[in-house]
Amino acid sequence: MDLSFARYDRQREVTLLPGDLAVLMVGVAARQAASPTAVAQAKVNREAEAAVVIQPEPDLFAPADGAFNGALAALIVLWNEP
Repeated sequence: MDLSFARYDRQREVTLLPGDLAVLMVGVAARQAASPTAVAQAKVNREAEAAVVIQPEPDLFAPADGAFNGALAALIVLWNEP
């Protein structure tokens, strides 16, 4: 689960917010960023970026059946509604 904040997208249009709402959102974001969960996620992200990237096996997400359960996929294809 990725709990990190979305990166700032420079291509998106900036919307002017009312002052009270902007202050409220900044406060919420600051509290979320300082939470133990966010700090732990940031640490995991830093460690992952520093680690060597391991490539998965090419067939890991492409099973031979073309489905995650070939027998059930075949049953669904053969199933007819009365």
